[in-house]
Amino acid sequence: MREMIFERVDGAPFLFDAGQWVNLVLPLPEGDVRRAYSIASAPSSTPRFELAVTRVSGGPGSEYLHGLEVGAAVHAIGPHGLFTRAPLDPAPALFIATGTGITPLRSMLHAALQAGSEAPMWILFGARFEEDILYRQEFTELSRGSDRIRYDVTLSQGAASWSGRRGYVQEHVPGLLEELSARSPGAPPHLYICGLERMVSAVRQLARGTLGVDRKRVHVERYD
Repeated sequence: MREMIFERVDGAPFLFDAGQWVNLVLPLPEGDVRRAYSIASAPSSTPRFELAVTRVSGGPGSEYLHGLEVGAAVHAIGPHGLFTRAPLDPAPALFIATGTGITPLRSMLHAALQAGSEAPMWILFGARFEEDILYRQEFTELSRGSDRIRYDVTLSQGAASWSGRRGYVQEHVPGLLEELSARSPGAPPHLYICGLERMVSAVRQLARGTLGVDRKRVHVERYD
């Protein structure tokens, strides 16, 4: 993964809501192509915003971005998207992500912290291998000693040395949701789910079906 910071060339603030995304217009040999990336940073009323780009072998868009030099310019269109969370939303939040689906949730988390939110915010991140865990140190430090932030990782193909959760994220959602609900009686948690379609659909069906979560409290964004 490459963490990239972009800044408007005109110096004007880049205004967006936590959870939104931008389209980058990339000048590839076969012509301009658009690639959508969720914004990884919190709104700051500055010209800057951050993206996280995973390099995909043979993927012309990601390979182009990984090859960009500092100071290069690209055309961006946006922001776009309705997968957002108000920074001072008092409802508890269970953030569920795989891969770079964690980026809009990171934006939501930091926006809430900057606004002084007191809402519980729990993160459940799924990956195949330990080396695929994104923002691991950052989330670990944010959750350490906090009574509001909790960070859980589950690996579907973790090595024998892995001592954390195992399996797919949907296997751990019921237990975490039950814990979070018990902690905040009278304030039902909202679920924010982001990643590839297979995971997103599985967790959404679980939440709205077996777990009986109201559809208004299930928010999703798919990457494929």
